[in-house]
Amino acid sequence: MSSNAGSKTQPAEVRRVAVVTHGRPERIGRALERLQRVAGERGVELLYPDEEREKHGLGADDGEPADADLAVVLGGDGTMLRALRRFLGTGVPVIGVNFGRVGFLAAFEEEALEEGVGRVFSGDYDVVELPVLEVEASGGRWRAVNDVVITSSSLGRMIELGWAIAGEDLGVVSCDGMICSAPSGSTAYNLSNGGPVLVRGLDAMAITFIAPHSLDARPLVVPRGAELTVRNATPDVGAAVLADGHRTGDLEPEQALSIRLGEQRSLLATLPETTFFRRYRETFTS
Repeated sequence: MSSNAGSKTQPAEVRRVAVVTHGRPERIGRALERLQRVAGERGVELLYPDEEREKHGLGADDGEPADADLAVVLGGDGTMLRALRRFLGTGVPVIGVNFGRVGFLAAFEEEALEEGVGRVFSGDYDVVELPVLEVEASGGRWRAVNDVVITSSSLGRMIELGWAIAGEDLGVVSCDGMICSAPSGSTAYNLSNGGPVLVRGLDAMAITFIAPHSLDARPLVVPRGAELTVRNATPDVGAAVLADGHRTGDLEPEQALSIRLGEQRSLLATLPETTFFRRYRETFTS
């Protein structure tokens, strides 16, 4: 297995694999059978989280998915994010077979399942460590693999957000909201909103305003250690806080939260030739 900057040494062979699949079993059932067939031929044990067993009508086993050598995802970017969050802090890398529309985080497409999974089971893969965001507000703390979004709780209402970086006040911006993204999330909502793409290997986060009512509210890339503070400066409109698309809290007028790069990192596995720039070209420019 080749080793690049940001990669993590793995065993020569994979013996235990956790499986995470797309939310609809009818979409992924045949692909799961293909994966099971390759695993059987290679003597690889497949471990299923409880929700996967229920979804696919599988019997119980004694394996613990968090003890796997690797997690294989059959799905799109949404399923990949769910798996990356699930295995955060376990040391289990996550590799994806794309059954979605975009599949930027996937290592290969569904038609290459047998070949790709066979290579992975032989240890032919790299692991990239990706920074994770940590959010703190009102005594609560959350993590986000992709992004944190602060947006108006009232549909169609603009909000005013005060912001500061590393304790330095940067004023108040009237806007529809703000996106703070990790490198893995920079190609998602952040990109579609005109924010910068952060190449894998950067230890930074991107800050992008959503529809700012200003000519100088430009996206900003912030390094590790420079904490972002966001305050709801709107007198009469609350803000919703979403981590990886899930509403985790609210920001009432004059309340604030902080976002920083946390100590934990998500582990994304890829084939050696499936580089960031190759996926970027295939996904966004072709």
